[in-house]
Amino acid sequence: QVQLVESGGGLVQAGGSLRLSCVVSGRTFSSYAMGWFRQAPGKEREFVASIGWTGGMTYYADSVKGRFTISRENAKSTVYLRMNSLHPEDTAVYYCAAERGRIPSVARDIEVWGQGTLVTVSS
Repeated sequence: QVQLVESGGGLVQAGGSLRLSCVVSGRTFSSYAMGWFRQAPGKEREFVASIGWTGGMTYYADSVKGRFTISRENAKSTVYLRMNSLHPEDTAVYYCAAERGRIPSVARDIEVWGQGTLVTVSS
């Protein structure tokens, strides 16, 4: 059974940066396309970014394009989300997601979720 464990969340001032990490265990990491989603209080879980099996394809939500960067290190079974120029509206629980058959884009279709890591951006 595959498991996803996120880390790297915390409190940061607006304009600051954070890097989230998600370590995958239990199955071959390279067989999964990976993604990041987030859920703010009272809102639905939304797509943030995703990356293909080899890292050659990346996709971003318009709200984070140019500020966030998703990457993966298959040798470490880890996917990252580098977040720059953070805004208070980026405050949310960030979830790592994995799918074997397609690149993650829709929350309801996700095969495996991590437990989430909280990011709080103060103004």
